[in-house]
Amino acid sequence: MMDKNNTVKNTSKGETASQSGSERSNPIIDSLILSHGTLECHDVEASRLFYEEFLGLETVYHGKRTMLIRKGGYWGIVCVNRGDKVRPMGPLNHWGIDVASRELVDKARENALKYKEKYGIQKVNQALEQHGVYSFYLQDLDGNWWEIQSLPEPELYDRWFKEGDGSAVEASN
Repeated sequence: MMDKNNTVKNTSKGETASQSGSERSNPIIDSLILSHGTLECHDVEASRLFYEEFLGLETVYHGKRTMLIRKGGYWGIVCVNRGDKVRPMGPLNHWGIDVASRELVDKARENALKYKEKYGIQKVNQALEQHGVYSFYLQDLDGNWWEIQSLPEPELYDRWFKEGDGSAVEASN
């Protein structure tokens, strides 16, 4: 529930949390870091080729049917081999890959179309300016969606968190 000071009230404990994105002084979970997410795949070997060769990500098996994927940092995605039980994602539930320029977004899209059959890419959407970035979406061989984007400035997300609520909203309008 939002009050007149633009604050969310946690009705179960009577506490409030700022909407600026800053840390709560007394969180319920003492989190260290956002460490990973998960996605599903039909065939972890085929998916590994797409992640390494097409997207340029690092991969490592860490279980009989799981692989960790990452690029540039600690945070990673756990790929779980589910065979015929894979549930495709919708485009709004996607993974983001940043590239350095609009030209590299266009080049990535050209390559997605060029290598569509080799990597089992199912769909490649048009590149366009949306929500403050230039990007396109593609659907991989497992039904997972990826957004390839170029940010309008380096470290944009860090600036949004530093400036708090409102700065990100204004940029995307």
